[in-house]
Amino acid sequence: MQQLNRTVQAPGSPEFGIEDVIGVPEGSPVEIDLRLESVMEGVLVTGTARAAAKGECVRCLEPLGLELEADFQEMFSYPDAADRGRTAEPGDDAEDDEDVIPLEDGMFDLEPVLRDAVVLALPMQPVCQDDCPGLCSQCGARLADDPDHHHDATDIRWAALQGLAGTIQAGEKDDLSGADPGVDEKQEK
Repeated sequence: MQQLNRTVQAPGSPEFGIEDVIGVPEGSPVEIDLRLESVMEGVLVTGTARAAAKGECVRCLEPLGLELEADFQEMFSYPDAADRGRTAEPGDDAEDDEDVIPLEDGMFDLEPVLRDAVVLALPMQPVCQDDCPGLCSQCGARLADDPDHHHDATDIRWAALQGLAGTIQAGEKDDLSGADPGVDEKQEK
């Protein structure tokens, strides 16, 4: 067993994150703690990657940054590991060739494993704060800057009643109820 600590630069293309939402910028430092274990079939790599991700809030579009920690584990197989291990029965899912990542000349490529771990650890909808109110749907103003922001828009379905409300004075009843002036309808029943 061997333990390693390394700092590497984040690769550029394809991006180490979710395009146009959040990701680890190209060239940013990524700290990796690795544990390498020799097993019968190959090398078991277990590790943790730490990096700073940058993006924008999906509600208010303000820039944001967050510290990211992603755990991963992958088996890199020796080229002749299939001959040494148990024999697979036809139709056995345990020996899928797609899931086997081979060691090539005693080396393994950790970049795809890191990319998968980092992308899965990123939030799909990052927000600057949990209760971010977002943007006004009518004018696009940031609601966190002005919590009392509102628009006096009248729903056209209620426009006729809006005009009627202006004609009745406070405490005044219409004559259609049949109630005596000053008597509340609830008391009358």
